[in-house]
Amino acid sequence: MSVEVRAHAGARAYFGERRSARSIAFGAWYVCEHRLRTMRAYLMTIVMGSVFNPMFYLFSLGLGIGSYIDASSGGLGQGAISYLTFVGPALLASAALNVGFEECAFPVLGGFKWTREFWAMNAAPISARQVASGVLMAAGFRVVFTVAVFFGFLSLFHALPSPSAWMAMPAAMLSGLAFGSVIMAIASRLEEDDGWFAMINRLVIAPMFLFSGTFFPLERLPLGLQWIGWISPLWHATQLGRVAAYGMVEPAWLTACHIGYLVIMLIIGLALSFRTFARRLSK
Repeated sequence: MSVEVRAHAGARAYFGERRSARSIAFGAWYVCEHRLRTMRAYLMTIVMGSVFNPMFYLFSLGLGIGSYIDASSGGLGQGAISYLTFVGPALLASAALNVGFEECAFPVLGGFKWTREFWAMNAAPISARQVASGVLMAAGFRVVFTVAVFFGFLSLFHALPSPSAWMAMPAAMLSGLAFGSVIMAIASRLEEDDGWFAMINRLVIAPMFLFSGTFFPLERLPLGLQWIGWISPLWHATQLGRVAAYGMVEPAWLTACHIGYLVIMLIIGLALSFRTFARRLSK
């Protein structure tokens, strides 16, 4: 073998090892970048949904139903706040949960079934854990964008009177990632859609939206229905948002329970996702 050939082979091995090392160290970020580039195909849908959804909700609740409720209650709404201020944190958290569902449902099923891109990623020096982490990280970027836009509209409608209202954003983002991690764990186990995501929409997301204290305090529900809110990430994120947005009075231990619930949900969802991704990609 000539000196030139040996030098070329050595250079290829050296740079190949460097690329492998980078993949091992930053594999999750590479997967995240791929997902973000994929989102460009429906970027306009993301932007339009993030802009017009809060506009419709806030106009209808702020200038429509909300103004009627405020007028009927002597202009005070829920206690000493407007009705829009009361529902604002709930709508913010709901938007985050919907994005978490959208980015961790069909895209995950598609990565295994239709595009099979997860196997291509795993064929490189990218582990199954990094693939799952990268998918959730990309979903997190979209959650952050959606929550930031929604928060901006809430501010324009003067629905956030407290100086600490910005803390409602990380609460909503955490709920979106926690719920998304659980959806990712479910989606990664599916071989076919078979209407599973439609059932989740109808039997989980819709009841969660209606019975998690979104439009009225959870305590006004019959005790037999309040458990839906207690196990709902939307209720926990909403309560955290209300404490931040207008200083809702709540015991410190209950606030800690809200945070702990969402963190534990995120950890469990990720752990289940790591396990299922590893099992399927090892076949």
